[in-house]
Amino acid sequence: MSRVVDAPEDFVIIGENIHTTRIVKLGGVFHQKLDDGSDAIKYRDADGNRLLMRVPGHFTKTQPYEQGQLKHFMIAVWKGMNEDADEAAAGVSYIEKEVHRQTKAGAAFLDLNVDEFSYRLPEQIAAMKWLVGHVQKIATVPPSIDSSKSEIIEAGFEAYDGSAGRPMLNSVALERIDALDLVLEHSARVVVTAAKEDGMPENEHQRLENVGRIVEAALSKGIALSDIFVDPLFFPISVSGEYGPHGLNAIRMIREEFGPEIHITGGMSNVSFGLPNRKLVNEVFVRLAIDYGADSGIVDPIHLDVQKILDMDMSTKPVQFATEMLMGNDDFCMNYIGAFRSGDLG
Repeated sequence: MSRVVDAPEDFVIIGENIHTTRIVKLGGVFHQKLDDGSDAIKYRDADGNRLLMRVPGHFTKTQPYEQGQLKHFMIAVWKGMNEDADEAAAGVSYIEKEVHRQTKAGAAFLDLNVDEFSYRLPEQIAAMKWLVGHVQKIATVPPSIDSSKSEIIEAGFEAYDGSAGRPMLNSVALERIDALDLVLEHSARVVVTAAKEDGMPENEHQRLENVGRIVEAALSKGIALSDIFVDPLFFPISVSGEYGPHGLNAIRMIREEFGPEIHITGGMSNVSFGLPNRKLVNEVFVRLAIDYGADSGIVDPIHLDVQKILDMDMSTKPVQFATEMLMGNDDFCMNYIGAFRSGDLG
């Protein structure tokens, strides 16, 4: 193992929360039904004041609403761009509170994604420009411009004024390797993924092979190794017991191949989808990832205390259940789920 993180400041957090896919549940703690029958999302602003962001009526006719969900950042961006002054201000305030929360919790970058704002590219581009423009007014850390489309990434870079430092591009894969040119053009850092041209990697060896090709392409263009953040791609352990070892072994192999300068990151909470007590699983996986050589994560820093993770007692029963599962030693996660049902996870 090649651990490179010894203190919280060594772990680079890419704050994942300002993203139009994010949801709150209807009837949950952040939802309120108003006297007129309309819906609102409860939040506190940067000063701690309790506020409500009204949900525009047309969002109640969407599929997420019918499934009991509200895409709160999508709503905030839409309000900020389209409603009258008071309601637009509520959308802006909602986004600002999250910028403050993420940076206060230790985010080094703010990951901004508007892909689900619309299925129309011009509207997506307009939303990214609007979001970057408002976030940069108050953010003390740079944006990570996140999209599956190069046109949206380019729009985000063009809107960014550079006031909070060098931005990041999230992400570049072999299927669109030409996006590396945007990294150079905008003096950005970059997340590169282990995806193949035609799909996801099947194991750690494919991950290393794909990463090697894209890192070689980045270096050949003059991008510094220290500006590259590798995402090995982490998948839910509830789907296959092999996904934990594949991800962890890929971290180790990438660190051994490229040394201490390159960064290793990824959406680490992906591993816990579909499982109870996701917080425990996420914390244990981040600890294992750090022990294997990761020094970054695309995570929610509000729910991730790096110091607590570094100090974690790996011998406790709940941690051992999670560790065995993440190491691929718990078929179908049955021991972990059984421990949850019996109360052994705390």
